[in-house]
Amino acid sequence: MNRIDLTQYRLLNILFHYRWPQFLIRAIALAGLIFTILAGLFGTRVGSHNFATIFVWIAWWSALKLFFIPLGGRSWCSICPIPLPGEWLQNRGILSPRGPQTLRGRAWPKALRGHWLQVGTFLLIGLFGAIILTSPNATALILVGLFILATILSLIFERRAFCLYLCPIGGFTGLYAKLTPPKIGVKETYLCATHTEKTCYHACPWGQYPLALKSSANCGLCMECLRVCPYNNIAVNLRPWGAEMTLNSRVHLDETFLGLVMITTALVDAAIFLGPWGALKSAAYALGSPAWWLFATAFLVTAIFLIPGFYALAVSIALNLQRSTQSLPRALNHYSPILLPLGLTAWIAFTINFAFTKFTYIPSVISDPLGWGWNLLGLSTSPGPGEVPFLGSLLQIVILAIGMFWSTNIACRQGETLRSVVPLLFFIGGVGISMMWLLVG
Repeated sequence: MNRIDLTQYRLLNILFHYRWPQFLIRAIALAGLIFTILAGLFGTRVGSHNFATIFVWIAWWSALKLFFIPLGGRSWCSICPIPLPGEWLQNRGILSPRGPQTLRGRAWPKALRGHWLQVGTFLLIGLFGAIILTSPNATALILVGLFILATILSLIFERRAFCLYLCPIGGFTGLYAKLTPPKIGVKETYLCATHTEKTCYHACPWGQYPLALKSSANCGLCMECLRVCPYNNIAVNLRPWGAEMTLNSRVHLDETFLGLVMITTALVDAAIFLGPWGALKSAAYALGSPAWWLFATAFLVTAIFLIPGFYALAVSIALNLQRSTQSLPRALNHYSPILLPLGLTAWIAFTINFAFTKFTYIPSVISDPLGWGWNLLGLSTSPGPGEVPFLGSLLQIVILAIGMFWSTNIACRQGETLRSVVPLLFFIGGVGISMMWLLVG
């Protein structure tokens, strides 16, 4: 498998080894987070004129799906400011690595491990998404809640418990990091085998051991293992997209369900914000009304039962066609890699339609971030939403087609016979074509 080790390039190797470049970026991001919270709490209530909603849900959310995840996997986690104060308190210093001085916390309860809590937080975002995406106050309160929760958990539990088990963005980026190029690895396995101190494991905020790291899902690319390795034996590899899908790494049911929830949320968001049903959009905004409760019930039924049910039916038929004795839960996990390209490309295509039409608001809120009538840079205007041009619609179709082809290729590789793959192709085609219809019409 072709790989490029980025540590062979001197400048990149220096940037990886020193903590201060990463700290500087995270400190700037932390200052931006605090300003965003203040803007959401004290700025205008009009979402399209407030820094909080525009920069969180248009600029950052778009950059995460279009740049950070496709090119860098969990690279956002390496500069995320939310766990930063808790990490400082754990390490008892700002630039201090994990070590003897680290605050000793409890292990996260085994019953709460995995992705189930992240599934729950993402379902909550789906339920209240229409409010969150348009309300500066709601955006600020969510950021404050995540910030406080991450800090408190850092004082109680060891390592990055919040990032691993609770953060919805961590679940989102970790799931799709399996498709992306970056991956931490070791250069010479024998050096790790003979190194009894395991400084890389003890220094890792995520609790990962590079020699045993098979999946990128739980590696936050913090580079701490690289910095403490006495043999300079840690590699930062770039591999082909989807290379991890060929490794047959073990998948659990919580991860499979998370992939299904991500697909469902993309479909529902496309239906709410871009679909032709005005009543659906109104119901999603009418928090607490009978219409909203009907929407919430329909969303939860779709996310928990309908889409997973279609997937389970497709897998069950595939098992019968290939006359396999494999249990259904194991088969659901076995075929779950098909969900990743399908989900990621659905989110990218949705972002092109949803966010690109609203990029015209960004210059205005830079000049007047609180909506108080300022014009700091002379860019404060009253922009309206733009339109997705023909090339944008064509790009969406191409991206969704790539996702469907990619998932089909994985299904054919995972299936024992071509006939047994047919039900999965119906599932893939149903999701992809539905998304295409919602976005392009």
